Amino acid sequence: MWKWILRILAALLAALVVVAILNRDALMRLGAVNTLFDADRIVHNFSNMDALFETTPIPVQGRAAPLPDGAPMALPDDWEAWLDRRGVTGIVVLKDGAVVHETYRLGTARNDLRISWSLAKSYLSALFGIVLARGDIDDIDDPVTRYVPALTGSAYDGVTIRHVLQMSTGVEFDEDILDFWSDINKMGRIIALGGSMDAFTGRLDARDAAPGERWKYVSIDTHVLAMVLRAATGRSLPDLMADHVLTPLGTIRDPYYLTDGYGVAFALAGLNLTTRDYARMGEMFRMGGAFQGRRIVPEAWVEESTRPSAKTEAGKLRYGYQWWMSADPREGEFMARGVYGQYVYIDRASGVVIAVNAADLNFREDGAYRDSEDMFRGIAARLGESTE
Repeated sequence: MWKWILRILAALLAALVVVAILNRDALMRLGAVNTLFDADRIVHNFSNMDALFETTPIPVQGRAAPLPDGAPMALPDDWEAWLDRRGVTGIVVLKDGAVVHETYRLGTARNDLRISWSLAKSYLSALFGIVLARGDIDDIDDPVTRYVPALTGSAYDGVTIRHVLQMSTGVEFDEDILDFWSDINKMGRIIALGGSMDAFTGRLDARDAAPGERWKYVSIDTHVLAMVLRAATGRSLPDLMADHVLTPLGTIRDPYYLTDGYGVAFALAGLNLTTRDYARMGEMFRMGGAFQGRRIVPEAWVEESTRPSAKTEAGKLRYGYQWWMSADPREGEFMARGVYGQYVYIDRASGVVIAVNAADLNFREDGAYRDSEDMFRGIAARLGESTE
């Protein structure tokens, strides 16, 4: 009897070995998900996402024209302490389109392609405005199911594009990245194990509010926007982003998206660009959708998307169409934000754009956002005064 038990156990072990070999890449990606934010790996990981996950190139044509150099800015007294507190790996400060400060830290460099996290959402918003103006989408008050019938019967049935842009869909989704069983981490495992983001989104069937009733940050909403774009144009997100946004802006290196197992771009957080490239996008929005004299995003869309229109709570950060504004918003001041301290801050009044990449392990602590906002506003005030 024991002989048979041992044979069965040996057969099971052999089967497990075969499964592990056949699924080696998926298991490695799953391991990467589980250690992605470890203190001893996070900085390296954020510059080498293509070694950890499936990716697809964004076919940008040509190379970026250099950003001009401006007079170096005077650094604030607490500059080095702030860089340390916020785990900053790279920062580029522009004044009227010229580089007045640039720093790379913790072993990173200018040419590193850094993961965007939710900075990617603001890029998608820009692309959406372009596609809307071209007529591929009729109206942002259309239901998303008009373009993506596969979402019929899901939690997105009855939700409009505007609701999705404002993250007011009412879709129930746990965004806690520190909870292993949260929806956002289940989504991460879908990416790691080669599953389908479209299928994952279509399986969401619960709401905790009626569409349009209130604002709640739900990252998967941005994937729905990408599904609408793909369906309306018949093209992939990397191709659309290359043609309409990144080729006109220019990039220093060949950018890429993380993808799911079906080659579908991870629209809500998977864009990888250099810090200077992120600054270019901020400069374009500072200039109302134009960059180096070329119109890229419709000016009306820039104004509408960066206005605090979502139903956020009083005293909290405000939200537009995948763009953030301060809790005490100032005219012409807005930003893209990503977890672990990624920012593209724009202040039109002072002519300042600040692009930040970071690996801030304390980004969720009380006061972390205010710490960065105070720094950005201080820089903007100082540089604004220098031209008065």
